[in-house]
Amino acid sequence: MIKDAIAAHALAEYPRECVGFIVETAKGEAYLPCTNRAAKPEEDLSVSGQDYARAEDMGRIAAFVHSHPGMPARPSGADRSMCERSGIGRWVIVSLGVQEDGSIGVDDWCEFGPTGYVAPLIGRQFVHGVHDCYDLIKSYYLLERGVELPEFERSDGWWDDGKSNLYLENFESAGFVDIGPQAELQRDDVLLMQIRSKNGVPNHAGIYLGDGVLLHHMHGRLSGRTVWGGMWAHSLRTVLRYKGAK
Repeated sequence: MIKDAIAAHALAEYPRECVGFIVETAKGEAYLPCTNRAAKPEEDLSVSGQDYARAEDMGRIAAFVHSHPGMPARPSGADRSMCERSGIGRWVIVSLGVQEDGSIGVDDWCEFGPTGYVAPLIGRQFVHGVHDCYDLIKSYYLLERGVELPEFERSDGWWDDGKSNLYLENFESAGFVDIGPQAELQRDDVLLMQIRSKNGVPNHAGIYLGDGVLLHHMHGRLSGRTVWGGMWAHSLRTVLRYKGAK
């Protein structure tokens, strides 16, 4: 059975999150266990392109599966955001925990799918590539201005790889113009900052909300508002202003 295969994989990976696909094959549904490529698989998940390709070679991907070790079988905000952009209409979560006899076992199951979910701007947990400083900008422009900005693939630690400069390479295609670090700030301006980047490029960004307030999402922190100035102003490299998609 599919659930038995998923449970066995989840238990084998514990305390790491397991990841896998349910695939529709010529012989019916099958479970394809994959390797969690996240830097911290106990807290996060990542699936390689090779595993996606393996699943597609088997048949149609019917569902994405992952486990919640020591957590309820409820989708997190990051789970729901990843579901929206994945193109996979069914997601399955299995939760694992300590049982009465002290063993690790399956606690519960959950299935969900896309609903048009957009995470709240305040209080997001940081998950690079899902809930990070750029995704906060994307969500802000969608919720506040009805503008859908493009998605850009970004590997974790791109600012230290010796070559990448993702913000300055992509701002024009997203509909922004560079108005320089000395510009008089307006509401909705995107402020590009450089914070401990070995590449020497802007690697953090936030939205200026007016009245000296910055909305941003720092690595390892919840998204939120802060007073613009001090270290943030000192790290400013340039200001981007939205002019519309070309």
